[in-house]
Amino acid sequence: MIDEFAKKYLHNDLREIRKAMLWKLDGLSEYDVRRPLTSTGTNLLGLIKHLSLWESRYFGEVFDRPFPEPLPRWDDAEERGADMWATQHETREQITDRYRRVWEHSDATINALAIDSPGYVPWWPRPNVMLFNILVHTLTETSRHAGHADILREHLDGSTGTAAEYAIPKRDAAFWAAQHAMIERAAKAAADAKPDHIGG
Repeated sequence: MIDEFAKKYLHNDLREIRKAMLWKLDGLSEYDVRRPLTSTGTNLLGLIKHLSLWESRYFGEVFDRPFPEPLPRWDDAEERGADMWATQHETREQITDRYRRVWEHSDATINALAIDSPGYVPWWPRPNVMLFNILVHTLTETSRHAGHADILREHLDGSTGTAAEYAIPKRDAAFWAAQHAMIERAAKAAADAKPDHIGG
């Protein structure tokens, strides 16, 4: 039996990882929060926009408690991918404030429903779910994107960690250059010792 302890535990973890996502924007310029940092365009503010949209759906329409602001349809092919980046007319504050409003709406749903309350996810192959399933899914998805944000932020200025008080102390460029060179030497030595085998 899934109990209220599980609900509280998952909910608390979700609250913490949400805050970590917003912390990843702290101290960055408008350009740096928006600019594409991978070949597919992944960027920090886009991750926040994406999480806002999907969390609002999962704790909104899945439980017949729709988020009270307009959202694109989940099955609109033309909108696909638009949630992964911020247009020039969307401000950082608009996107982060909406994320906080989504938290409030989601938290109200989580608090109002029992852990085994039924929901329906029309875009899933097995659409009948419980609040438990959605809590696990949303926590997993948010944590996955927090990992992306970790790498993006480290690429920008070397910052790591999930909150200011847990951030790894910054080291100078010489330290990281030496660390990088050491890891590169180990990778090359391993490759030289055992050449790659392609195929089964």
